[in-house]
Amino acid sequence: MERVRMILTPAYPYPHEHSRHAIIAVVVGCLFFISSDNMHTLIQKLDNNIKWWSMYTCLLGFFYFFSSPFIGKTIKPSYSNFSRWYIVWILIAALYHLPSFQSMGVDMRMNLSLFLTIYVSSILFLLVFHILFLGLWYIGFVARVAGKQPEILAIIQNCVVISIACCVFYSHCGNRAILREKTFVRKNSSWFSFWKKEERNTWLAKFLRMNELKDQVCSSWFAPVGSASDYPFLSKWVIYGELACNGSCAGPSDEISPIYSLWATFIGLYIANYVVERSTGWTLTHPVSVEEYEKLKKKQLKPDFLDMVPWYSGTSTDLFKTVFDLLVSVTVFVGRFDMRMMQAAMSKVEHGVEEGDLLYDHFSEKEDIWFDFMADTGDGGNSSYAIARLLAQPSLRLYNDESVLVLPRGDLLLIGGDLAYPNPSAFTYEKRLFRPFEYALQSPSWYKPEHIAVNKPELPCSASQLKCYEGPQCFIIPGNHDWFDGLHTFMRYICHKSWLGGWFLPQRKSYFALQLPKGWWIFGLDQALHCDIDVYQFKFFSELTKEKVQEDDSVIIMTHEPNWLHDWYWNDISGKNVSHLIRDYLKGRCKLRMAGDLHHYMRHSVVSSDKPVYVQHLLVNGCGGAFLHPTHVFSNFNKFCGASYECKAAYPSFEDSSRIALGNILKFRKKNWQFDFIGGIIYFLLVFSMFPQCRLDHILQEDSFSGHLKSFFRTVWQAFMYMLEHSYVSSTGTLLLLLVAFFFVPSKMSRKKRVIIGILHVSAHMAAALILMLLLELGIETCIRHRLLATSGYHTLYEWYRSVESEHFPDPTDLRARIEQWTFGLYPACIKYLMSAFDVPEVMAVTRSTICKQGMESLSRGGAIIYYASVFLYFWVFSTPVVSLVFGSYLYICINWLHIHFDEAFSSLRIANYKAFTRCHITPEGDLEVFTLAVDKVIIYLAYLVVTISKKANLKASKGL
Repeated sequence: MERVRMILTPAYPYPHEHSRHAIIAVVVGCLFFISSDNMHTLIQKLDNNIKWWSMYTCLLGFFYFFSSPFIGKTIKPSYSNFSRWYIVWILIAALYHLPSFQSMGVDMRMNLSLFLTIYVSSILFLLVFHILFLGLWYIGFVARVAGKQPEILAIIQNCVVISIACCVFYSHCGNRAILREKTFVRKNSSWFSFWKKEERNTWLAKFLRMNELKDQVCSSWFAPVGSASDYPFLSKWVIYGELACNGSCAGPSDEISPIYSLWATFIGLYIANYVVERSTGWTLTHPVSVEEYEKLKKKQLKPDFLDMVPWYSGTSTDLFKTVFDLLVSVTVFVGRFDMRMMQAAMSKVEHGVEEGDLLYDHFSEKEDIWFDFMADTGDGGNSSYAIARLLAQPSLRLYNDESVLVLPRGDLLLIGGDLAYPNPSAFTYEKRLFRPFEYALQSPSWYKPEHIAVNKPELPCSASQLKCYEGPQCFIIPGNHDWFDGLHTFMRYICHKSWLGGWFLPQRKSYFALQLPKGWWIFGLDQALHCDIDVYQFKFFSELTKEKVQEDDSVIIMTHEPNWLHDWYWNDISGKNVSHLIRDYLKGRCKLRMAGDLHHYMRHSVVSSDKPVYVQHLLVNGCGGAFLHPTHVFSNFNKFCGASYECKAAYPSFEDSSRIALGNILKFRKKNWQFDFIGGIIYFLLVFSMFPQCRLDHILQEDSFSGHLKSFFRTVWQAFMYMLEHSYVSSTGTLLLLLVAFFFVPSKMSRKKRVIIGILHVSAHMAAALILMLLLELGIETCIRHRLLATSGYHTLYEWYRSVESEHFPDPTDLRARIEQWTFGLYPACIKYLMSAFDVPEVMAVTRSTICKQGMESLSRGGAIIYYASVFLYFWVFSTPVVSLVFGSYLYICINWLHIHFDEAFSSLRIANYKAFTRCHITPEGDLEVFTLAVDKVIIYLAYLVVTISKKANLKASKGL
C-alpha cells in the first residue's frame, strides 16, 4: 500500500483553480469541431485561394519566428508572457479580416466579438463573486481553511477558457443548432454507429462524415433548457435566441439562447468547484505521496542561480550602469585616484618589503602543495557552480583505460579576476560569486555573511596562526570588471571578508606574493584598467625579487589579462612595467604566466632556440564560468618577448571554435531576445518616412512571377532614393546607424576597411527593412483591393457586431438598455473600445487610404500618431527576427572570415559549456605538475590535460589523457 504524507498547512499552494483541465477540454473540442466540418471543402479552397493561403503562411511564419524563443519556457522578467499575449492579439486582429476561415467552420469576426463580450461579463461576474466569498470568509461563514485570496491571473485565465468554449460552441453549433433538421437517418443516431460491423464504409469516408457526429453532439449535449417562461425569476436576465422558423414566426422568441445556458453552466461549475475546494480544503482531498513529496523537496532545494548576462539587452539597467561606471572609472579613478596607491600607502613596511599585508609565506615549509587556478567566474550560476563543485571535492578520480589518477583538493585556490558580471555591486557579488561557491562548499556555521573582517586574517579558533590552518584558502586578483567602480566592491567583499564559501580569505590587498615550497613563488598582479601594474606595485615586486627570490627559484606570474595574446591581436604593446619586471628583475626565473580574461583555454610553450627566454610557458584559462571565447582567432600567435612559441593545447579546438560561431546565424535571437527592443525600433526608424507606399499598381498588375520580382525590387530601390532625397527621419537614422556600424568595427582594421564593412553592414539592414516595409504595404494594399479592409471606419467590428447581435440575440426585455443605464454607459463603451483594439488593420488601412487620397496634411497630429503606432505594432513583429538574423550573420562572417569581433560574436551565444580549471602540484622533487580539467558539458563529461614543468628543464613531460 502506498504511503502518503499529509500536508495540512494553509501555506500549501493551491492549483490555478482547475483551469488547466478546462483548457485541455476546450482545445480538444476545437480540434474535433474543425476536423468534422467539411474537410474536403477545405482542401478544395486551398486550390482556389492560393493567394490567401500564401498570406496565411507568411503571417503565421512571421509570428512563429517572433515567438519561437519563448515556446515551452517562461523567461524572467516576463517578456515571454507579454509576447505571447501580444502575438495572440495582433494575429487575431489580422486573421479575422482575411477570407477562407469559413471553410473550417470558424467565423473569426463573430468569434472575436462574442469572446470580448463574454470575457468582460465573466470577469465582472467572478470578481463580484470573489469579493462576496472573501466577505463571508472574513465574518466566519466560510471555513478558515479557505485561506488566502485567489490570484487575479487565475480569474483571468478561467474567464478566457469560458469565453473560448462559448465561442467554439457558437461557431460550430450556432444559435439555432438545436432546431436544425436532422440530415442523417435513424440508424446513424447511435453514438457507436460508426463501429458496427454492418458499416462497410472506409475510414476516410467515416472521417468525412464526422459532420453528422458533430450535429448529434450539438443537439444532444447542448439541448435547450426551456423558454424564459419556465424560469420567471430569471426571465429578465437571459439572452434570447432566434427561432428556426425561417421568418414564419408570429412574435419574438422567448427561447433561451444556448450560449447563455452554456455560459451560466460554466460559471456555476467554477463557483461550485471553488467553494468546495476552499471550504473543505484541497490538502485534505489531495494527499501527496512520498515520491511526489521528495520530488517537491528536491525542486525547492535546487539552487536558484542567475542566468548568464544578456549582453545584447536593450533594456538592462545593469548594462547601462556598467557603461556609466566604466566611464567614471577611466576618467576619475585610474591615473587620478588609484586604489592601489592607497593600498601601498597603508601597507606595513618591514625590512624593505611589505610582508604584513602583501607577502604570505605560510605555505613555504610544506613538503608539497596542490593549488588550483580559475578565472572569470561571475557570469552564469550553473557554469560557475559546476567548476566550484569540482574544486570543492576532496579528490577527483580521473580514469583512462586501466589507469586511475587521483587529484586531491587544492590547499590553495587562485582566482584570476572578473568575479561578477556585468558590473561589481553587492547584488552581483553575492548572487554570481558567493552563492555558487557557498553551495559548492559551505562556510563555517558560526560565520555570518554580513560580518566585516577588520583585522585579517581572522583565524578559526582551532588555528593559532595562519600556517596552522589546514583548510583550503583562496587568493584573488581583480579583473577589469572588478575595477568598474574603482575597486570599491572588491575591497569590501574580498579584502574585508574572511570566507568565500568554505575557502578562507587571508588576503588584505588586491595584489600579493605567495612563497610556496621548493623555491616556487606566485606573484598576483593587479593590472587595473590599463593592463599594467602601477609604480608602487612595481616597487614591491622588484624589491621582493632582489631580497627574497633566490637565483634558482621559480616564479609564476598571475595576471588578469593575457598581454601576449592581446598585444598580438591588437598589434599593440601593453604591460610595459610587467615586461620590465620579468625581463630585468626575474631574468628567466618566470617559468609560467597564467591569466584569464579570455574565456577559453590555450597553452603555448617556448620553442628551443639560442635567444634568451624570459617565460617558459604561457597559459590562458578563463573558463571559470563566463561565456565562451573562440580559440581559432588566436591560432596564428607564435611570438612573445622575442621568443618563438607553439600552441600545445586549445580548448575548445580550433575546428570546434569555428563551428560554434555558426550559432550566431541560428541562435542569435533565441539567446538574445532582449535585443528585440533595439532592433525593432531601429528598423522602424529606417523606413519611418516611407510609410505609406501608395503607388503599388505596377507590382500587382504584372503577369509573371519574374515580373513581380523585378517590379518589387525596383520599388525598393525607388523607396531608398526617396529616403535619400526627401526623408529627414529615415536619412538621419541611416546616417547614425552608419556611424555606429563604423565605430563598431574593431580598430585593428584600417579605416578604409572599417568604412567598407560598415557600409555593407548597414546596407544589409537597410535592404531588409525596405523589403519588410514593402511586403507589409503590399499585404494591406491587397486586402484593400479585395474590400477586406478600409470598407468602414475605426469601429467597424463593433458596428458589425451590434447589427448581428440584434438579429441573432434579441432582447425583448431591454436587458442591454438597463445594463447600460446602471453602468453609466460603460457597458457598450468598454466593448466598443475593446473591439476597436482588434481593428488595428482596419485603422491602418483607413488612415492609409486617407493619406493616399488627401495627403499627410489631411491628418491631425493625433491621427498621424495612431497611424504610425498601428504600423509599428505589426512592423516590429516582422522586423525583429530579421534584424537578429542579419546581425547574427554579420557576426558569423566577421569572426570566421575576418577574425574580428571575437568578444561580440561569442558573448551573444552565452555558452555555459566548455568550462575548465587548472590544478597544479609542486612535487617533493620541486617540479610543477599542471593539470587542466575541462567540462565539455556542465556536470556531464570531464577531460583533463597534464603538463609537468621542471625547475631545470623547460618541459619535462606532456601528455593528454
